[in-house]
Amino acid sequence: MPAGFFWLLAAQFCSGLADHAVLIVAIAFLQEQQHPLWWAPLLKFAFTWSYVLLAPLAGAWADAVRKNVLMQRMNGLKALAVLLLVGGAHPLLAFALLGLAAALYAPAKYGWITESTPARQLVAANGWMEVSVVLSVLLGTALGGWWVSPTWQAPAALDGLGLRGILPATALLPAFAAVLTLYGLAAWCNRRIPARPVRRALPWRAWPGLWPRFWRDNLRLWRDPLGGLSLAVTTWFWGFGALMQIAVLRWAELRLALPLSQAAYLQATVALGVVAGAAWAARRVPLQQAWRVLPLGVLLGALLAVAVHTRELTLAVVGLLTLGALGGVLVVPMNALLQYRGHRLLQPGQSIAIQGFNENASVLLMLGALALALRADWPLVPLLSGLGVTMALGLALLWALTRRWRAARPTTARS
Repeated sequence: MPAGFFWLLAAQFCSGLADHAVLIVAIAFLQEQQHPLWWAPLLKFAFTWSYVLLAPLAGAWADAVRKNVLMQRMNGLKALAVLLLVGGAHPLLAFALLGLAAALYAPAKYGWITESTPARQLVAANGWMEVSVVLSVLLGTALGGWWVSPTWQAPAALDGLGLRGILPATALLPAFAAVLTLYGLAAWCNRRIPARPVRRALPWRAWPGLWPRFWRDNLRLWRDPLGGLSLAVTTWFWGFGALMQIAVLRWAELRLALPLSQAAYLQATVALGVVAGAAWAARRVPLQQAWRVLPLGVLLGALLAVAVHTRELTLAVVGLLTLGALGGVLVVPMNALLQYRGHRLLQPGQSIAIQGFNENASVLLMLGALALALRADWPLVPLLSGLGVTMALGLALLWALTRRWRAARPTTARS
């Protein structure tokens, strides 16, 4: 691996841990400050907005500056956002800053790998990075649950030190301090990454043309039969996954009577199932047969429609693991198919930007709808059950259309 690669890996791991832990801590903070429950999905909504808005620009920005410096500053911006949140700034503003930093951080880290790693080691380097990302999701969510538990809440200690009135009045200060420590560690690791020369900076006068070209390429990928199929599935899946990330917390409280600190572990259970399903699919599903996993999406929707009615913790854990596993088996082949078609039709970086734009736009739509539903006091269980039925019917339709298209154009379907 190139010099500095494992510093990059460590920085990504610490930053990812903090990104996923801070969502749980912030939801607990909202509850403590007696904000409405429907604000919880809006935190993720605000975080994701920059991914959509900056999709055509983030890669060009990462190429225009030194990537290690950009990553360090973005971790600093994340820390500033957390300080603003604790200091009384509007929670959605704080999370919008977090999302802005994360949206600019992502292309910088992958761009550094591409520029620094020999071609023969590129797959291995990306494999290491994906392992780091997955572990940060699992452990970050669990850490967030642990940090909001009573064990970490120590308001009495502040009284004893005479700090009441100086520091913000919240029992979650130790949790926020832990998050800030992780961002600090990530920024320190970023400083250890060797700088790479800026080689592909786009002239500023060319930036306004990025948006029109982006929309043309986006439409081109949607119009491709296999590209449109895989883009539709992955777009739906990530929107659905973001909704479930928030809804599971509320569902566990209503149906299983679990506090937030324990409900966060159920989030990690879903993620663990996704990892297991993704690992199986990566070994067993060839690219040419990726479309055959669509019936598993139908099964996923049907299982969700049933599983949300349980009140037994054991059944809930098994159901969430199974949902995650089915999701992993569904999304990995579809993601590979999307990257394959995107690479054939467009530049690789552009196809990834388009994929990210559509998936995060779906996240915004789903989380906005969930926030409105919670604000209107719609019952959560029938809502999730209806979502499962809708998912099953939609993927069944895609499955039928794909089979019909392949039967009509078998030669094109194999290309």
